[in-house]
Amino acid sequence: MNIYDFNVKDINGKEVSLSNYRGKVLLIVNTASKCGFTPQYEDLENLYKKFGNDKLEILAFPCNQFGNQEPGDNAAIKNFCQSTYDVTFPMFAKVNVNGDDADPLYKYLTTAKKGLLGGGVKWNFTKFLVDAEGNVVDRFAPTTKPSKIEETIESLIKKA
Repeated sequence: MNIYDFNVKDINGKEVSLSNYRGKVLLIVNTASKCGFTPQYEDLENLYKKFGNDKLEILAFPCNQFGNQEPGDNAAIKNFCQSTYDVTFPMFAKVNVNGDDADPLYKYLTTAKKGLLGGGVKWNFTKFLVDAEGNVVDRFAPTTKPSKIEETIESLIKKA
């Protein structure tokens, strides 16, 4: 099993196979609109523009499990991200990332790369880095700014 075995719903409710991203480096992030880390959307968008979606895809999964910091529905989240941060990378439907009802993708990610608290996601803007073969290769804390992992992303892109 790898990342390409999962299907998810995009922010508009359309089913998407992650196999569509085969051959690209992926940065998968659980996001929130009302979090102290929300300005990371700008950093994420800058990475996306720098590397382009032919080599890198940033996949954002809104989540309301941490301090109720993502209370809106998918339409409100999409509007906020586009109007406030001009987000152009793929946004997905709001999911749970921890617990029994966690999205299967996040159950896989948190098993593949455990964090300081074991398998669970600590907070909004936890980042999982996936290589172009679909392997989860690293995990970054919410406090890690996306620009700080640019070199790691670039090295994975060069290997792809």
